[in-house]
Amino acid sequence: MLLCISNGNIIDGKGGVFLEKDILIKNNTIIDIGTDLTNKAHRIIDATGLWVIPGLIDAHCHLREPGFEYKENIISGTASAAAGGFTSVACMPNTEPAIDNAAMIQYIKLKAASEGKVRVYPIGAITQGRKGKHITEMGEMKMAGAVALSDDGDPISDANLMRLALEYAKQFGLLLISHCEDKSLVAGGVMNEGYVSTMLGLKGITRAAEDVMVARDVILSEITGVPVHIAHVSTEGAVDIIRRAKSRGVHITCETAPHYFSATDEWIENYNTNAKANPPLRTQRDVDAIKEGLKDGTIDIIATDHAPHHRDEKDVEFNLAASGISGFETAFSLSYTHLVDTGILSLEELVAKLSTIPAKILGIPGGELGLGLPADITIVDTKREYIVNRDNFYSKGKNTPFHGKKVKGKVIYTIVDGKVVYDKEVLI
Repeated sequence: MLLCISNGNIIDGKGGVFLEKDILIKNNTIIDIGTDLTNKAHRIIDATGLWVIPGLIDAHCHLREPGFEYKENIISGTASAAAGGFTSVACMPNTEPAIDNAAMIQYIKLKAASEGKVRVYPIGAITQGRKGKHITEMGEMKMAGAVALSDDGDPISDANLMRLALEYAKQFGLLLISHCEDKSLVAGGVMNEGYVSTMLGLKGITRAAEDVMVARDVILSEITGVPVHIAHVSTEGAVDIIRRAKSRGVHITCETAPHYFSATDEWIENYNTNAKANPPLRTQRDVDAIKEGLKDGTIDIIATDHAPHHRDEKDVEFNLAASGISGFETAFSLSYTHLVDTGILSLEELVAKLSTIPAKILGIPGGELGLGLPADITIVDTKREYIVNRDNFYSKGKNTPFHGKKVKGKVIYTIVDGKVVYDKEVLI
């Protein structure tokens, strides 16, 4: 079966931009890139006026399986990812039971292989049960297929344990992804500390809760020489700390999520629980710092932190509501609208942050288009404007503050391993 993507504008993820070219795919591999290739194909996708880019790669998401299938599962989560243009996703281990051993890694891989629409790469836990006490059998998880380790959802509060974990992970070539949150500074807070929290009478979370832990992990990375990846950066202070660390040559990478450059804590003014996240939405000053960090390369990648919740967990008082935003199906549109359409990033730079660089950080295939490479491809219409409608989400999680918002840039096709899994807003 030969598939031809015809007359598309190609960004190959290797620095190349090719206008109005064809891509010919045989089985799961790109076999030709050029012109007039349609006569060789059994199926043709007309990509005239569209951009053909490497399949998006999400380095941080929550598929909720096992244990929380009422929120999401591998079937619904990977369907949502495909609709968002993602061909590969790395899922966090804050499940029940936690993904903290080789058997659990194998379980996720087998489930994803049999039920998933996209490639799934498990992230194992740093500590047993994610309890922050005892380090897991990292080597066994690596052999089983873990691509990184994290206790995401909770920090490693014990600094010495984090240091030991970094040194231990180094022996297996495993990246640690740090959830930077000082729980003692959170102290029961439910949103960003500032004017809005004061006006709403909600207990705030100081930015220092994030900044202190980012600084700690920068120091630990520096003294051990072991790389660390900082998850979901949200504050101006964290961006500055990471920027200074990189200037000193510290082996540190980081990510932010679309909601941290697309919304502020003002979105909570009506006690909107769908805008409750962890870390919380910050101020416009923080949003501006995140955008500047993306522009100057301080922030390496954009990850969704896709965190679906059941409606009953959001349709409660703000203090009691679960934290998290369903992010797969709005990630590209929010990124294009707030970063590319505003001139902060070029489309090529956005592709790097959503595909090429995540692949390199995780050490997984993808992020590039070329002869002989797997056909993981996303096709987008950057001129298409639409209104976000959570009711159309493939995810079980409808918890998004962007419902009803106008955005620009739409995923039209998602191709995984040479197979079209999302075709003009329809999951295949």
